[in-house]
Amino acid sequence: MSSDQQKHSVSVAGIVLDPAGRALLIQRRDNSHWEPPGGVLELAESFHHGLCREVKEETGLDVEPIALTGIYKNMVRGVVALVFRCAMTGGELSINNEVSGFHWATPDDVISMAAEAFAVRVLDALHNGVPTVRQYNGTKILGDR
Repeated sequence: MSSDQQKHSVSVAGIVLDPAGRALLIQRRDNSHWEPPGGVLELAESFHHGLCREVKEETGLDVEPIALTGIYKNMVRGVVALVFRCAMTGGELSINNEVSGFHWATPDDVISMAAEAFAVRVLDALHNGVPTVRQYNGTKILGDR
């Protein structure tokens, strides 16, 4: 691979649902934005292990991935995000050095609290039975497939 070729990074995010069907949003400490928990997959990590690790680090919750709900690519930054619907299996919500708050969000909450690129991931997980594939330019969705 030549040095002028760009590389991608892969991230994972968990749409953790409570018994009422609300999705967990975290408030990031670094920028105060609301989004689902997740982060960059480490090189030797499986998708599910990385997902569970990231959700645990950011929320204190143990989760079980239920289904892949979407694949999203930030065309500007070269980040591919895999998003999974998750069930809680244990743990307790806990503030930490990455997260300053939590909110169990309804779809209306998600629309009003999260940036479009993150809101669509949560809404896709809540409403779609098959994985969605989308591209965006960093903030705005560019289209499906």
